[in-house]
Amino acid sequence: MINKLKEFITQGNKRSVEAKKNVIGSLLIKVMSIAISLVMVPMTIHYINPTQYGIWLTLSSMVAWISFFDIGFTQGLRNRFAEAKAKGDLQMIKTYVSTSYFFIGIIFVSLWIILLLINQFIDWGRLLNINEQTAREVSLLAYIIFSYFCFQFVFRIINTILIADQKPAIGAMLDLIGQVFSLAAIYIISVLTKGSLIYLGLALGIAPTIVLLGANLYFFRTKYKEFAPSLHFVKKKYAKDIMSLGLKFFILQIASIVQYQTILFLIAHYFDPLQVTSYNIAYKYFGILQMGFMILVTPLWSGVTDAYNSGDIEWIKNVVKKYLYILIPFILIGAVMLAIAGSVYDMWLGKNLVHISFNISLLCYIFFATGMFATIFVFVINGIGALQVQFYSSIITAIGFLIFSMLMIKQFHLGIESILISSIVANVYGYIIAPIQYYNIIIKRSKSAVWYQ
Repeated sequence: MINKLKEFITQGNKRSVEAKKNVIGSLLIKVMSIAISLVMVPMTIHYINPTQYGIWLTLSSMVAWISFFDIGFTQGLRNRFAEAKAKGDLQMIKTYVSTSYFFIGIIFVSLWIILLLINQFIDWGRLLNINEQTAREVSLLAYIIFSYFCFQFVFRIINTILIADQKPAIGAMLDLIGQVFSLAAIYIISVLTKGSLIYLGLALGIAPTIVLLGANLYFFRTKYKEFAPSLHFVKKKYAKDIMSLGLKFFILQIASIVQYQTILFLIAHYFDPLQVTSYNIAYKYFGILQMGFMILVTPLWSGVTDAYNSGDIEWIKNVVKKYLYILIPFILIGAVMLAIAGSVYDMWLGKNLVHISFNISLLCYIFFATGMFATIFVFVINGIGALQVQFYSSIITAIGFLIFSMLMIKQFHLGIESILISSIVANVYGYIIAPIQYYNIIIKRSKSAVWYQ
């Protein structure tokens, strides 16, 4: 058995072997990560309460909106790093890394200071539909979340480098270590203190930030010593080079934020924070499917960048076929999860703690099923860097998502299902347009420039 596994891993070209090693490593790590996430949800809800948990989720998702201020640097770095490595240009890699750290650092430290200043003027009570006392606590919590989010964003560049270097398993391990420390912190505060959003924010924010900082110090003194950021290698013209590709990723990030990060805010604002908790439980439950699938598909992006720049189109064709076959059991497992969802929620959280309707579960299943299919083709397109079609589609679908959501909420008076339906429809690029673009670039080898831009 062990010999067969070794034989399977070592078969194929260097790119495929590297991908297999990372998939297996990521699988083991992700299983532990999923287990920790499942334990953390009920522990957190019992520490505070379902309504406060909904507030926490909503605020966290709103703060995530500021991620678009990286102006596409991290995604641009991911592709430029892979391209430079494929060419063996180590000095260029160091330039890209140094330039990215410098400009992202300036952006997010500046943003952190601005957010701390404007937070005192935000009416959280009105924004999140909560009472005055809770609003004061949320205002203090916002300071904590702003701080660790901005600094984590800078330190998380090391994860982008690891993924670009086709070593996503190591990046996943960093996240796992952060989760373990966060879980331990939540357990400690649940024993020593009464439910507090402030303590929860500190428990979930400090540990991952320290882990990422430690990872930066470690890797740039060992494995990536030759790529360690240096002011001498910061080049403004290469910032533009990264952004020439990254700017399109920047717009795609904004579109993604509008479509997905606003979901929790819309639910909290038009319904109530308790509904946020109901939605998030179903989302996390079916999100296990995507987490498992992402373990397998994560190496695809950087692998495609390497293969496309090396002219190895056959490798791309073969790997896409394999991923489509791999997707089938995930869809079937998801159907089984849907059938037993009610029983699982009761066993996971305890009976009558949070009510989750079948419609919410069904829509979450459809969302992730279509999303996993879309991911295969979107990752290929992103790896190639042919982003123009996706760029324009994302703008249209992001606007469409908001219009469609408002229409169903205000005119047809539908519940939170309206927001989920809108998010599924808004993902049309991934499950319809991206496969068409893939076909024209890789299979048909179309001469039309529109597919390649």
